[in-house]
Amino acid sequence: MQTIEAVLAEHPFFRDLEPQWVELVAGCGRIVHFRPGEDVFREGEPADRFYVLRHGSVAVQIYGPATGGVTIETAHDGDVLGWSWLFPPYRWTFDARAVIDTSAIALDGTCLRGKCDADPAFGYAMMKRFAEIMQRRLLATRLRLLDVYSHGVPR
Repeated sequence: MQTIEAVLAEHPFFRDLEPQWVELVAGCGRIVHFRPGEDVFREGEPADRFYVLRHGSVAVQIYGPATGGVTIETAHDGDVLGWSWLFPPYRWTFDARAVIDTSAIALDGTCLRGKCDADPAFGYAMMKRFAEIMQRRLLATRLRLLDVYSHGVPR
């Protein structure tokens, strides 16, 4: 059985991170499992962690009165899920639900924010990684919303 540190060191998100920083991150982690249909997090709830997906799939969704639940993106093995823990008021802005059996490493956001504040170089390295995730998620959201709202609109 691999340690959390060993799993993170091999994960694409952390692969080229300094070894001492991977060790810092691992100290904030624990292994979690989700069954199909189980909520990983819900919009508006406290965002106190993020997830490194090892195996499985998680649908990231947004709800609207006219559309109901709309899947913006589906995260799979090797993806990182959740960045709301980075920004006050630390509330989830999307829902996430396991599509199939999913295992992940949950990383405590408060623990990690403290370590980022204590070492600005580490904090900057982490922020660059999360900025890429935010950019991809915002683009996926934009494209999905354009698709949803373009149907039935006269041209």
